[in-house]
Amino acid sequence: MSEAVKIAAAAVAAALCAVVVRRQSPEIALVLGVGGCALVVLYCSGALKSVMELADKLAQAGGLSPQVIEPVMKTAGIAIVSRLAADFCKDAQEGGLASAVELAGTALALAAALPLVSMVLDLLVQLL
Repeated sequence: MSEAVKIAAAAVAAALCAVVVRRQSPEIALVLGVGGCALVVLYCSGALKSVMELADKLAQAGGLSPQVIEPVMKTAGIAIVSRLAADFCKDAQEGGLASAVELAGTALALAAALPLVSMVLDLLVQLL
């Protein structure tokens, strides 16, 4: 709970600073937003590492190979990064660029999931 409060406080502080500065310098406000986001992501990196370790343990307990878990983790990572980038583009009043980032994220997530789809297809062929 305390980690969530720290993250929320950092995000609100960065957002307030950006709002105050935005009137005189929108570019600096955007940089403040990006910096605040980077701080939050860095702070969460420990939690993300723990999630990845748990996923590996679950995969081992379930007898799944890392080749099955890796595409899922890559897809989740691509979704997070593309969402953050698209939101920054929207904040910078670049809606078209935000849409392009979202489209690219979708395409990359599908490409990252292809090995998993291929494994499922191979399994279905073996069952038939």
